[in-house]
Amino acid sequence: MGTIKTLNKWANAHTYLPLDIIRVALGVFLFIKGISFMSDSAMLMELFKPIQNLAGGMVIIHYVAPAHFIGGLLIAFGLLTRWVIIAQLPILIGAIVINFAGEMNASNLTLALITFVVCLFFLFYGSGKNSLDYYFKMQK
Repeated sequence: MGTIKTLNKWANAHTYLPLDIIRVALGVFLFIKGISFMSDSAMLMELFKPIQNLAGGMVIIHYVAPAHFIGGLLIAFGLLTRWVIIAQLPILIGAIVINFAGEMNASNLTLALITFVVCLFFLFYGSGKNSLDYYFKMQK
């Protein structure tokens, strides 16, 4: 818990508007991907072809779309950012692995890697000053 407080204090002292815009853009991107997966489940099934025979394959498919949908909203508003990003990391690692296990798609791999790196940054940085986390913390 002390580590999180230390990271929050550092992030709040080094908050810049461009970082908040990147956080919001990440949240909107994940939200749109969640909507995309929900509206086109055949495409999602096609992406998971390389791992369809693994145990829990259907659970994974039902986890990805809602996690992106809800997680994107929470990240965009800066609410529970670190927790939501922890929930996104297995999905992003899976997206990277699927590119190597199945047919290589350079644009999907690049998008997954960029999203993964940005998520790792916000996992350590947190949501910053312009977020609901900071707003609720100041309401005490």
